[in-house]
Amino acid sequence: MLDLDLLPGEYAVCRLPAGTALPDSLSRGLDDKSVVSVTWAPDETSIICPAGLVPPDASAESPWRCLRVVGPLDFALVGVLASLVGPLADARVSVVTFSTYDTDYVLVPTVRLPDAKDALARAGHRIAE
Repeated sequence: MLDLDLLPGEYAVCRLPAGTALPDSLSRGLDDKSVVSVTWAPDETSIICPAGLVPPDASAESPWRCLRVVGPLDFALVGVLASLVGPLADARVSVVTFSTYDTDYVLVPTVRLPDAKDALARAGHRIAE
């Protein structure tokens, strides 16, 4: 059983060309409950951010809602993401995941949030809003 926080607001999953610098706009306007994840890869720069902070030249998929596993999590833990994405897959809810040093995050489409919450609750997880 995991405790999850539903972060406020909607999120976007964005793509910029490879080598794109981190837009200054991502560091402004964040509150203490928002999260931004940036991944630089050889073929793209991917950004997960609050929907209102999508860089102007980015391709973006939204709206998503973001669930954060209450952490910090021990690196020795096994199956944390599997315990979340398994029930969501069974409920046919698509996901985007990312991790930080302390914890894991799962994004679900906003329109599927009620289904996601039900599936996670049936799996024994608790969600705080």
